[in-house]
Amino acid sequence: QVQLVESGGGLVQAGGSLRLSCAASGRSFSSYAMGWFRQAPGKEREFVAAISRSGGSSSYADSVKDRFTISRDNTKNTVSLQMNSLKHEDTAVYYCAASQHGTYYHAPHWTSEINYWGQGTQVTVSS
Repeated sequence: QVQLVESGGGLVQAGGSLRLSCAASGRSFSSYAMGWFRQAPGKEREFVAAISRSGGSSSYADSVKDRFTISRDNTKNTVSLQMNSLKHEDTAVYYCAASQHGTYYHAPHWTSEINYWGQGTQVTVSS
């Protein structure tokens, strides 16, 4: 069993930055590909970024590429999302996800591949 707890959300002005963190409890954190997803009010949950088990490879949604950076520390069982140049349209609840069998490059299509979700953290970007 793996529990994921996100932190770091909040209110920020457009153009600002936030860093989200996801702390994982349980064993074998490094055996999971990790991802970040978000859900804005009235919209479906969407892929944001994902990272390989080793942390050596990552993938991003086009909407956040060159602004967001995903990273992980397998010694601390954490995955982070550095968000720069935030836009109003980045406002959403951000969720951390763990996939035991999925691959980072297939993360936009993770559906049944997600084994665990965090509870989410709200990010609000004021324009």
